[in-house]
Amino acid sequence: MVACCCLSLESRIMRSFSPLYYGIKSLQARGDSDFHFDGYSLGCDLYNGKWFYDPQGPSYTNNSCPIITQMQNCQGNGRPDKEYENWRWKPSKCDLPRFDAKKFLELMRGKTLAFIGDSVARNQMESMLCLLWQASIYTLKLPVEVPQNRGNKRMQRWHFVSTSVMIVRLWSSWLVRETTEKIDFAPEGVTKLHLDAPDDKLMEFIPNFDVIVISSGHWFAKQSVYVLNNEIVGGQLWWPNGSPPMKVNNVDAFGISVGTILSAILAHPNYTGLTIVRSFSPDHYEGGAWNTGGSCTGKEKPLAIGELVENGFTNIMHEKQVSGFEHAVKKATNKSKLQLMDITEVFSYRHDGHPGPYRNPDPNKITKRGPDGKPPPQDCLHWCMPGPIDTWNELVLEIIRRDFEGNRNSSS
Repeated sequence: MVACCCLSLESRIMRSFSPLYYGIKSLQARGDSDFHFDGYSLGCDLYNGKWFYDPQGPSYTNNSCPIITQMQNCQGNGRPDKEYENWRWKPSKCDLPRFDAKKFLELMRGKTLAFIGDSVARNQMESMLCLLWQASIYTLKLPVEVPQNRGNKRMQRWHFVSTSVMIVRLWSSWLVRETTEKIDFAPEGVTKLHLDAPDDKLMEFIPNFDVIVISSGHWFAKQSVYVLNNEIVGGQLWWPNGSPPMKVNNVDAFGISVGTILSAILAHPNYTGLTIVRSFSPDHYEGGAWNTGGSCTGKEKPLAIGELVENGFTNIMHEKQVSGFEHAVKKATNKSKLQLMDITEVFSYRHDGHPGPYRNPDPNKITKRGPDGKPPPQDCLHWCMPGPIDTWNELVLEIIRRDFEGNRNSSS
């Protein structure tokens, strides 16, 4: 039996340890205006709510959507459990509808949505394509339309011809300018991140987009040198002995980069679209990092309240990202065109949603701990498809709907 969605806060807390009901209070203070328009709430905090079990299951399967990257095809790679696919997010004071492919394509008719970032952004883009492609076929009984891929490795472009909707994935690991030339005591070949300059190639394409979903963060764990005002100020996994004291570490660099790219987008003279900042995606490596024995094996349902172990790195990365976001908002003239999709706390409870050891279809792969107790190599960062990541695109649709329909309502 699925838990009722109409309980008081006290009732939700009392039932928080039920396997069918998990409530979460958002860390961020937000407004909770609750009026409605065209059957949907235009207000309401989307990030304060609960996970509930939905026996209806996902809108697509790993077999019905052929564009899933193999490493995220958890069922195809032999994962034995499936209940992680059935948990849906319910805000406390409104509904978050299941993804409506027809509504999305109508709202975005003639427009382009771009996912900009690293491999987690690619993960979200593929989820969006599967929802659009398969939900329209199986739920809405629309004619089958295979989107056309007109892109390349750096920028994929998927075109839905009937509505002239374009879905784009643009790769940008750090979102800021990246060079390898020698600078001062940093030799040639080492990646230099110019934290005060946006990614030039990214900015070149910005005017072509109507909605941007932008994200980053995990590449700041990789080796790089940080440059501000053409001066080396820090580095990650790189800082020679005898060098001056480091001024900027990797989490500070991340926050600076967020402010830089968002300010540049908002100041672009030829971009007037909606920019959605997807907050830092939590990983769930237990007992180590991705390369030091971290594991998420055997997680089959969301964490309940009281079970969450705070991840200090995730928390500080989220804090720095929000700080960079707020810095850009303060400088912006049109603040309504920049929205924070704050999924970090909500998805900290979804340790069940990652591939874990089911990263490839090899029937002989090791999925259990060895005699020494060490787990096999795992992916506890990316998300299974179908799975929790599909909720991100339900949130994207709701943010777009609020922006488009709210603007139309206010101008009428």
